[in-house]
Amino acid sequence: MSKGFLLVLSGPSGSGKGTVSEALMNKRDDIVFSISATTRKPRPNEVNGENYFFLTHDEFEMMKKNGEFLESAFVHTNYYGTPKRFVMDEIEKGEIVLLEIDVQGALQIKKNYKEAVFIFLLPPTMDELRNRIVKRGTETEEDINTRFSNAFKELDFVGEYDFFVVNDEVENAVKDIEAIIAAERLRVKRHKDIKLSVMSKEGKKC
Repeated sequence: MSKGFLLVLSGPSGSGKGTVSEALMNKRDDIVFSISATTRKPRPNEVNGENYFFLTHDEFEMMKKNGEFLESAFVHTNYYGTPKRFVMDEIEKGEIVLLEIDVQGALQIKKNYKEAVFIFLLPPTMDELRNRIVKRGTETEEDINTRFSNAFKELDFVGEYDFFVVNDEVENAVKDIEAIIAAERLRVKRHKDIKLSVMSKEGKKC
């Protein structure tokens, strides 16, 4: 059995990360969504170990001190992080772990775990990106301008990624990501003993 790997998906607000991730997960059964840890309180119907790993501030700080996160951040009075153990356990099972995260978090992971595969999701045009943000109808004009400005800044980091995918249509974006997954599955380093596998198959034919 080949080893799995961590698939990191980033992109500016409005690029469609959530929609593409959901479509990819619905299409394949070899992908596990990365579960984050947080110090915020569970919301109604949220389950520990399924939606998040809910931790106290002391537990989170201890894990961070011990290097147990691939990345972490402090957002709106609470900590969030990607537990290393969960990711590594799933990879050893041969699973692909999908992590949808912002550019800053992705760069932390790249520093701490270089074996991950990094994909940057792009809009077809920046005008389309702005249109998508506006169509949400959830942000003020000031918020829209801020997100649009941040998107331009995040584009400067595309060169830090292994691949880029243009999300013109969700179906096309998913196909491109599946092509990347297929190529990564065939990387020699993800297979323990290719020669033994080939010889075993040859023996079965005799």
